[in-house]
Amino acid sequence: MPSAFKSVAVVGKNDAASLPDILDQLAGLLRRRGLAVHMDPPTAAASPVKPESVGELAEISARADLCLVVGGDGTLLSCARVMADRGVPLAGINLGRLGFLTDIPADQLEAGVAAILDGEFQPEQRILLAGTVKRDGEVIFSAPAMNDVVVSRGASGSMIEFAVTVDGEFIYTLRADGLIVATPTGSTAYALSAGGPILHPALQAIALVPISPHTLSNRPVAIRNTSRVEITLVRGNEARANFDVQAFCQLEPSDVVSVSSAPRPATLLHPRGYRYFSMLRQKLRWSERTA
Repeated sequence: MPSAFKSVAVVGKNDAASLPDILDQLAGLLRRRGLAVHMDPPTAAASPVKPESVGELAEISARADLCLVVGGDGTLLSCARVMADRGVPLAGINLGRLGFLTDIPADQLEAGVAAILDGEFQPEQRILLAGTVKRDGEVIFSAPAMNDVVVSRGASGSMIEFAVTVDGEFIYTLRADGLIVATPTGSTAYALSAGGPILHPALQAIALVPISPHTLSNRPVAIRNTSRVEITLVRGNEARANFDVQAFCQLEPSDVVSVSSAPRPATLLHPRGYRYFSMLRQKLRWSERTA
């Protein structure tokens, strides 16, 4: 059967001991299908098979019509933010622990990837966030996020104080360890640990989840994803904003962290038969019974 794709970007988790063997197997499968293979430098360095081209994620995203991520959710997050700009869909081969986003088990690589290449997949769009930090009205930092944007206290251990508005409407001033602005994808990550709700990926919503708020009546709130959230730091030493725990900006009092939906979503390709709640039951062990 002709492949639904012609050129594939392969990005791996470079500290995984099994990565070279997995890349060898994956590159062999892609080459047998006549597909061009492109890798980022760390993945190419670990691969026994030489790709057609090597370049940074932004470069290989321009050459590929599919991205195969070999690793865990963190590896996929870093790729998704870049690939979304080019409209390149992603599929994940799980080398991590939980793997909420990487659907194909490593021991089922051949069958799972072959099905994707044959067009046997379920596409799903996931919203991304666009975050900026403004100081004195000027943007000093910006980054996208697929999971969350988090404003949090520093290493000193004391709470921070910040004011939150949604679409220009004042919501509250809060003393807490921080605030998580999470997408449905990120609702099963840090936000879940902080007591936030699980948002189904089909929901066009984002969640505001306080981290250890001083006032217990401050609860998580879900809002529409077209809203703009602004978090103004009132006081707090060493506070910072982080974006998917992969990009960071140190904050000063009066800095404003602005968060809204990114213009383009990421597209994930799930194997046929994928069911969101089935995945949750497995990953979160909802179906386990105690003895």
